[in-house]
Amino acid sequence: MKIGVIGAGAWGTALAQVAAAGGEEVLLWAREPEVVDSVNAAHENAVFLKDVPLGPTIRATGELGDLAGCDAFLVVTPAQHLRSVLAGFDAAGKPLILCAKGIEDATGLLMHEVAHAVQPNSPIAVLSGPTFAHEVAAGLPTAVTLAVEDQTLGERLVARIARPFFRPYLSDDVAGAEVGGAVKNVLAIACGVVEGRRLGLNARAALISRGFAEMTRFGLAKGARAETLAGLAGLGDLVLTCTSTSSRNFSLGKGIGEGARPADLLADRKTVAEGAFTAPVLNRAAAALGVDMPIAAAVCALLAEEASVDEVVGRILSRPLRAEGV
Repeated sequence: MKIGVIGAGAWGTALAQVAAAGGEEVLLWAREPEVVDSVNAAHENAVFLKDVPLGPTIRATGELGDLAGCDAFLVVTPAQHLRSVLAGFDAAGKPLILCAKGIEDATGLLMHEVAHAVQPNSPIAVLSGPTFAHEVAAGLPTAVTLAVEDQTLGERLVARIARPFFRPYLSDDVAGAEVGGAVKNVLAIACGVVEGRRLGLNARAALISRGFAEMTRFGLAKGARAETLAGLAGLGDLVLTCTSTSSRNFSLGKGIGEGARPADLLADRKTVAEGAFTAPVLNRAAAALGVDMPIAAAVCALLAEEASVDEVVGRILSRPLRAEGV
């Protein structure tokens, strides 16, 4: 099975490295000509994944049509660009493995819903879990969830991308895998704020726990299963991104906690902090479903500069006391 990778940011490049680890040819599509040149000439993505030597069987292209000979596609474009990229591509009914984490702003759709609308003839899978690109590209041990409704296809995909250092666990809960990946980005911003404001490790642990409760409430309302949200694509990813400055979302929140304006932090970034785009649409979706998500709402208020860090912390701490299970 020849793999094509659509999107050559850090994560797309790391996944190309995984797919090529057995010596198989992998074709990596990049929007940026300098990335194509760097991968093909120096076997390195000097723009997004600097100083990581790439496998010799990875080749880059700037033409989506060149991927026509591939048998399946890892789609690693930012969530808000997924629709436009897939609309300009003929997948010819071949599997699309979605690797972006977010919710489409204009529609409130999850990524698999967007992909199905644009490429209705292609089976859709979702790859999600606790993954920092630089660790995956370096071959450090990693486990992920691969969610797909077709069990037979799922087994084929798992067999193709599994490596001794990269362990996919198969699931049929596509919605659960996507909800976990989207919501954790928003919660990671909140944890970064806690770090930047020096509110302490107790506060961070409480926020992760209560954030997971928000993720679970929202996921169940969207048809996800609780065990998926408690697994790699939910709790596992949440713990990773809420505890490290290697997380773009955590770093964004840390900057806000230290007093920087969100707009300035976002304008100065080469890579995408998906949680900044997901927060407002998540907030709207939660309200429409009647799901209480005070941490997500607080992140929205901070990103929109509608309230200060001290104000949103005060709001959360002054909420009525309640039983932990609700």
